[in-house]
Amino acid sequence: MTTRSRQKLTLLRELVPRRGRVLVLTHDNPDPDSLASAAALRFLLAELCAAEVLLSFGGIVGRAENRALLRYLPIKAHPVEALSPKEFDLLALVDTQPRTGNNSLPPDRLPTIVIDHHPLRRQTRQVPFRDIRRGYGATSTILTEYLRVAGISPDTRLATGLFYAIQSETQDLGREASQADVQAALYLYPFTNRRLLSRIEYSRVPPEYFRALGRVLKNATVHDGVVVSRLGELEYPDMVAEMADLLLRLEDARWAICLGTYGEDLFLSLRTSEGDANAGSFIQKAVGRIGAAGGHGMIAGGRIPLKERGAKTVARLEERLIRRFLRALKVSPGPGLRLVP
Repeated sequence: MTTRSRQKLTLLRELVPRRGRVLVLTHDNPDPDSLASAAALRFLLAELCAAEVLLSFGGIVGRAENRALLRYLPIKAHPVEALSPKEFDLLALVDTQPRTGNNSLPPDRLPTIVIDHHPLRRQTRQVPFRDIRRGYGATSTILTEYLRVAGISPDTRLATGLFYAIQSETQDLGREASQADVQAALYLYPFTNRRLLSRIEYSRVPPEYFRALGRVLKNATVHDGVVVSRLGELEYPDMVAEMADLLLRLEDARWAICLGTYGEDLFLSLRTSEGDANAGSFIQKAVGRIGAAGGHGMIAGGRIPLKERGAKTVARLEERLIRRFLRALKVSPGPGLRLVP
């Protein structure tokens, strides 16, 4: 537990009105870290301030593990379209920040609370309460510290969700995990339900998952340690992240890049095994002003609005982005070697 968490908790108590209404927004198409962080903030504010806290997000929860986590967490998510921010005393963002392009915060609103482990954004400096810890592997670790400082033990479902989120975000504490993440996981584990944890981690997947897996393997090419694959139409947006994680397991792979379309957008996911890399910077340079992108050391993602949905137009855009990635990584942008002949 850090002095910083004690100071932040004191400020949070002063900022949130007694029995106030708080809207917590995760990033769109939320992952376990975003969902568990939101659930923990709701639990904390209810205990400290008797606040009414609602959780909302844009997009969908598509990945099987994420759907299971949302089903078992002690929260109910509300469609962002059904809520009016004006009805709440405060707006909070977790695991995301203003103007990142990956959340449903109204463009004319500035949140009161931002808690995140990604690099600090310029707009976030204007937020009254901000706790940005770039050195942490998960936002859930920050919320776990808040609970410990407040002397509030999480219930079984929340503890299980937070533990799984930290493990998932850091790949079992092996990817960008700090000592704080390790301490949070050790603290949470005795509170978890191991059977529930197994149900989340080994959730059943629909047939669409295997169809997507087939496309990923069929289209994957290897370029001197960089694995690239185009998925085409996605069943859910975070499928690109799921498949990029999988491709990075290839022997000798240093980077994995996946692209696919969902709705009116092209989604990108970037993964690397190089601990000193800056995937967020790479993807921001590649996407530029045509979309929104961000991330941190070993994980990054982006979304580009598609002005035209024609197959040739999308293919040209994907090819241009792949060339940018490869050149940035100083790899020849040639056709590469097919992973599966």
